[in-house]
Amino acid sequence: MLAVGSGSVFLSHVNDAGFWLVKEYFGLTVGQTMKTWALMETLLSVVGLVFVLLLSLVI
Repeated sequence: MLAVGSGSVFLSHVNDAGFWLVKEYFGLTVGQTMKTWALMETLLSVVGLVFVLLLSLVI
């Protein structure tokens, strides 16, 4: 379940409400937000996967 949750946020795009919140809050263009949002979501997904793999060694 944790691995699926981590993988579900990989390369999120403009259909995500968080995308538009970040865009408006930081005053970014759609292009800038796409680059930063995709990078952040991909990093979050990879870190989540690493956490799940490390957790599987313990449990």
